[in-house]
Amino acid sequence: MSQTPQTPPLLELRQVSKSFGAVQALKDVDFVAPARMVTALVGDNGAGKSTLIKCIGGIHPFDHGQILFEGKEVMIHSPKDSAHLGIEIVYQDLALCDNLDSVQNMFLGREIRNWLRLLDETPMEIAAGQTLRDLNVTTLKSLRTPVASLSGGQRQSVAVAKAVLWKSKLAILDEPTAALGVAQTAQVLALVRRLAESGLGVILISHNLNDVFEVADRISVLHLGRMAADVAAADVDSQEVVELITTGRSRRQPAFAVREET
Repeated sequence: MSQTPQTPPLLELRQVSKSFGAVQALKDVDFVAPARMVTALVGDNGAGKSTLIKCIGGIHPFDHGQILFEGKEVMIHSPKDSAHLGIEIVYQDLALCDNLDSVQNMFLGREIRNWLRLLDETPMEIAAGQTLRDLNVTTLKSLRTPVASLSGGQRQSVAVAKAVLWKSKLAILDEPTAALGVAQTAQVLALVRRLAESGLGVILISHNLNDVFEVADRISVLHLGRMAADVAAADVDSQEVVELITTGRSRRQPAFAVREET
């Protein structure tokens, strides 16, 4: 779904840079993540993907550049600022507590309490169950099963539902299908598409180009800290994306904007 002039991108980064001492992790990066679309962020190890996401999430500040959210310039100084905007990040390790069940994990740190300041389990269980049903997650037999006993795909579903529960507008998924089997991967990719179809913007970080082409509307390629290309997924094939990842350029004269390094 393309953006109209009257509809600004959900997230837009303009000429953002980040250095760690003498190491230039990001250099004048432009990046856009529209609502209702899956934007894949790809690149080799060391390309700057993790740094970019951590800056969006408020773990590190950008050294310079602009951050626009829903068309308005914003400042992100901390994870709290990022969450306040409606940005939720599901990291590869999922940040779930194995000894807690799905409901307890989804409300961890944001528990509902009654007037006696005791945990109010009923509304939390209802909200957790409704969120999972809205995402069409049907593989969980019980919300009260400790997540340690869930499959990889089920754990990923709980982590994503945790982000959605808090009315997020932008979900960032870091390698959501890593170490999953074929059936579980299909389950998670279907969940990624449902997130976009429900109105969220989705940023998918993945090394698996089969997964990328399965669900992504757009592909942004980072190469050595610079944005090498921003392209509609339908306009390229996997070989061209591999070339962009490894060299920062494509041999084919592109029909999309490739940002040449200077």
